[in-house]
Amino acid sequence: MSPSPRHPLPDEDWPTRAAAAASRLFSPLTLRSGLTLRDRTWVPAMVPWRATEEGFVSPDVVAWYERLARGRPAVLVVEATGIRDVPSGPLLRIGHDRFLPGLRDLVRAVAEASDGCTRLLIQVIDFLAIRRRPARERFLGEFLALTDRHREALHARGAFVDRPAGAIDDGVVRAALSALPDDALPDVLSERELEDLHQGYRERVTDLHLAHVAELPRVLPRLFADAAQRAQAAGFDGVELHYAHAYTMASFLSRANDREDGYGGSRDARCRLPLEVLAAVRQRVGRAYTVGCRMLSDEVIPEGSRVDDAIHYARRFAAEGMDYLSISRGGKFEDARQPRVGAAVYPYTGPSGHACMPTVFGAAPPFGLNLDLTARIRSALRDAGLDTPIVAAGGINGFGLAERALATGQADLIGAARQSLADPDWFAKMREGRGTEINRCLYTNYCEALDQQHRQVTCQLWDRLALDADATLSADGRRRLVAPPDGWRARTRS
Repeated sequence: MSPSPRHPLPDEDWPTRAAAAASRLFSPLTLRSGLTLRDRTWVPAMVPWRATEEGFVSPDVVAWYERLARGRPAVLVVEATGIRDVPSGPLLRIGHDRFLPGLRDLVRAVAEASDGCTRLLIQVIDFLAIRRRPARERFLGEFLALTDRHREALHARGAFVDRPAGAIDDGVVRAALSALPDDALPDVLSERELEDLHQGYRERVTDLHLAHVAELPRVLPRLFADAAQRAQAAGFDGVELHYAHAYTMASFLSRANDREDGYGGSRDARCRLPLEVLAAVRQRVGRAYTVGCRMLSDEVIPEGSRVDDAIHYARRFAAEGMDYLSISRGGKFEDARQPRVGAAVYPYTGPSGHACMPTVFGAAPPFGLNLDLTARIRSALRDAGLDTPIVAAGGINGFGLAERALATGQADLIGAARQSLADPDWFAKMREGRGTEINRCLYTNYCEALDQQHRQVTCQLWDRLALDADATLSADGRRRLVAPPDGWRARTRS
């Protein structure tokens, strides 16, 4: 049985067409790059799991963004797109020129669907290796890298007392490890090895014993700059550097980053690589091309970065020429729920993940839950004489909440991912005085549960509607992949 929502959707007094036209939400904004946005509406990046296995734009990718563009948001950000030319499953990639034709098709499709009203950005990302959680017997019998430490620990527990620890054959050691009860493994395995067993192997930016990790500061500025140049060549209006959540650049910014090579430890050292990436990108694409970033206000993990860290980073990024800062929260691997055997850990299942995508089942209402921290970052920038626009997001699904955030200086732009998925036309409906027709997100994270399983993301409000019509269906044939045309009504409401 599904849990009952603890927080009802707030009542909403939707604006008339005239009130919307006079509002802050529907007033224009020009970024420092010179890019003018028709209003303050923003659809943040969402990964819909529709790219090909090789990372190319597919017809389903085009259809996803076309449908969002028909609602004419001022800005639409394309999903996290990998900067390396390496396999990464059905996630978009931009690490080679062969991806450009499909990306150009996507740009054209969005321009046509929005009648040129929507500015299209693409989020570019780097991530380190992660492996699925192994079965106990395979980890101990095959994957664990044996060392003398394991032999000595087993010897200390009374194994192989008739032989020197160093003379024990690997197969014998693995058999002995496999025979240990679970509660004895902490005496033999390191903390990191236990995590590899229980959560799956995951690289960190602090793994300086790995040559490719040690080389990240040398490699990443060029890779991000290459990606930005391809985005510019494909016709995107700008790039968003992914400095948030559980991935490489956010990990450099984290308080947990204690690298001793000048790229970890102090705040300035932790933001050194993100600033070098920004400089490389800016040098490649020029001052007149929009470059912003997605960053965290708070990591929401023990020993993680807090809002005072975010303020420091935001000031540095703004001073060095970021055209906007899009603020998120949490979404880390460190506190994620243990995956089942054969699955990979997912960074939105623990407390930090719930802070990133709050739901109606949480202790606090999810509506605008992250605005206070976003406001503190914006205020600190303004106190420093920096006017870089701030994008707020997190449970914003009504005109009143959005307008108050703008009027009180909590944000300059209003991001809404889940609400835009729930009703891609919601910004247009507000603008036209049709707010009562908006299908409002229920914030149950039905969509996030699909993402967690790497399934094509849809919304419970519309994915079972008109399946017999001319609709493209999911791989299992049970769900439509985009919302019906403007005029539909939600399948379920609460």
